[in-house]
Amino acid sequence: ILDNGSVMCWGENFVGQLGDGGTGDKHIPVWVDLGTDRTAVAITAGYYHTCAILDNGSVSCWGRGNFGQLGNGGTSTKYSPTLTSSLGTGRTAVAISTVVDHTCVILDNGSVSCWGSGSGGQLGNGGTSQQNSPTLTSSLGTGRTAVAISGGARHTCAILDNGSVSCWGIDDYGQLGDGGTSDQNSPTLTSSLGTGRTAVALENGWAHTCTILDD
Repeated sequence: ILDNGSVMCWGENFVGQLGDGGTGDKHIPVWVDLGTDRTAVAITAGYYHTCAILDNGSVSCWGRGNFGQLGNGGTSTKYSPTLTSSLGTGRTAVAISTVVDHTCVILDNGSVSCWGSGSGGQLGNGGTSQQNSPTLTSSLGTGRTAVAISGGARHTCAILDNGSVSCWGIDDYGQLGDGGTSDQNSPTLTSSLGTGRTAVALENGWAHTCTILDD
């Protein structure tokens, strides 16, 4: 994202992940058309798709959509930015993370919505079905909201408003941090971060998760 809110991309482009309307690889930055008078405030790149939060709080995605990861209700590849389906009446996005085949956002009310492949429970809605449009996760806990989010290959984690961490999805390597290796289809709190400790930043790798603590 440039200082005027425009977006430029470069590199591999065989499924439109650069958003310039074509499929040719680009060795220099190329401009992405976000729509009339629209600018970007956040951007994230997945394996073969890219998404941005726009200045009006809507979300636009482009690239491969075979698992619904573009969130527009379909599974077609899009070579230019395409708005997702509704995030919910009056809802806007404030944070976003894309990974291999799914995308998650934090909404302005602190809830989390995800779309794309749900094969490992990484959408957090209690099931494992593919979702082609934004779908709210199950509860983050009574009165809890999300303040940061990060996706891994098939798991997702969020920092909650009280500084705890909740994760969901595949857990074959313990990447959910709940002390076990059982998959979780809904948000599940990690084990303790340490006495009195809270999380202030979060990042998921392919199959692991790390946080920065308040100290």
